Amino acid sequence: MKDYINKIISDALKLEDTTSIKIESPKDPTHGDLSTNVALIFAKKAGKNPREFAQEIINILEYDMNIISEVSIAGPGFINFKINDNYYKDSVAEIISSGENFGKLKTNEGKTANLEWVSANPTGPLHAGHGRNIALGKAIANLLEWSGYKVTREYYYNDAGSQMDKLARSIQARYMQIFNDNYPFPEDGYIGDYIKEIAQTIYELRKDDLNNSDDMEIFKTAGENYNFKLIRKVLSDMGIEHDVFYNETELYTSGKIGNLIKDFKQKEIAYENDGAVWLKMDESEGFDKDKVIVKSTGEPTYRLPDMAYHIDKIERGFDLVVDIFGADHGDTYKEVLYGVRMAGYDSSKIKVIIHQMVTFKIGNESVKMSKRSDNVYYLEDLINDVGADATQFFFVMRSANTHLDFDVELAKEQSDKNPVYYLQYAHARICGIIRNAEMNFTEIAKSNEFDTSLIGTQEEMSLIKTICRFPEVVSDCSQNLEPHKMITYLNEVASEFHAFYHNNRVLDEDNPALSKTRLALCKAARIVLANGFNIIGISAPDKM
Repeated sequence: MKDYINKIISDALKLEDTTSIKIESPKDPTHGDLSTNVALIFAKKAGKNPREFAQEIINILEYDMNIISEVSIAGPGFINFKINDNYYKDSVAEIISSGENFGKLKTNEGKTANLEWVSANPTGPLHAGHGRNIALGKAIANLLEWSGYKVTREYYYNDAGSQMDKLARSIQARYMQIFNDNYPFPEDGYIGDYIKEIAQTIYELRKDDLNNSDDMEIFKTAGENYNFKLIRKVLSDMGIEHDVFYNETELYTSGKIGNLIKDFKQKEIAYENDGAVWLKMDESEGFDKDKVIVKSTGEPTYRLPDMAYHIDKIERGFDLVVDIFGADHGDTYKEVLYGVRMAGYDSSKIKVIIHQMVTFKIGNESVKMSKRSDNVYYLEDLINDVGADATQFFFVMRSANTHLDFDVELAKEQSDKNPVYYLQYAHARICGIIRNAEMNFTEIAKSNEFDTSLIGTQEEMSLIKTICRFPEVVSDCSQNLEPHKMITYLNEVASEFHAFYHNNRVLDEDNPALSKTRLALCKAARIVLANGFNIIGISAPDKM
């Protein structure tokens, strides 16, 4: 509907750019269903009073009276639109016939998107703090698909470097302690029990063959394989399967790193100093000093492979490249995008989402996350404690750019206090109504025909108007990749449904015609809830 109003305004005013025009629901529903600021935006340019200009716009608007029943002016020059009730009523049949496809957009049809997230190196199991990144990625991938993109889900990792060396030394030390309790453990090693389990696995396979062995590759490979198995299991528990696992090593073996250094030097934006390679950074882009891309030891800094990796994704032809990072990447990604541009690539295709950190509360206590501590709250523990749905929901329910307090006790609750329970219960309640109809009101249930002219109560119309907004909410959420907005909307749907159900008897054998219509409205509301759940990444239970 917003698109329709935007079009009739742009046609009337012959506008090519309508990005400054806002079309929103007015705070006072008596003012109409939608309102626009177009007269306020363009009145000054037209040299007219906003209210007078608003009236002029109304006079030249061409619209279908079957869709818009009334147009009026409010306040300093807002134009309000009242949508024809019959338009909303007719939408019930459309929602039911569209089913699981209702709300799917064609905005980005024919385009491809790459979403890279999780991307934890295989140094240990995923801790609960990883959950926000993981849950956001799952929901955002769904949002991209619902907006029309064909999505490639990608996991980028590094099986080399200092972290993997620490892993190997930690495993080797635990292996050696099987023979000698006093064998020293690295001060910076990984302490978790999983290290002992990997060492024990190696011992069962090799016995004492590796006693005093300096071959760290065996320990590193065993650790990588073991940890990736744990990581993939937890991702599977959350309903996530990546299409691509991209190893940073490929950037070296393929020559992409070396070629990028050569390219930077040929363009005279990279230079050597004190044995290191530096990239010239442009002060006009907010950088205060040049950055090292290759250390004096010959080892690249994180910036260089990340630049090469993003160039690789652009070269693979994606229309959109999305990265999800934690707050610790808030500044560094800007350097990476700068390097991509300096290499001659369009970095505007790359969208970076930075999420803030999470604090986990169990009662009044916060839970620690570090892999180097023996007291770690792993993501698997969290899923076992609250369930996969609550885990997914709680991580997504707030804007990514705000700090998140994850209340573990609340997530366990089986009551309306728990926000995911509240939403899923609304869906289950509707399923119960449909089951009741099929079992006890068979004549009503088996009919696919219903008369929407019988819809007339305030609660019925409020529910219909709310569920009809679903495609617009999908569009709004997908534009800035903000799945938390979908949860806000679904709460509206659930609230409107409960109000409707409380005040309107759905199944009445003495009024079968009205019962059929209200049952159809229930089915439409269920479809919207289920489709919204699909986007945010939780299940739609039919019983609770």
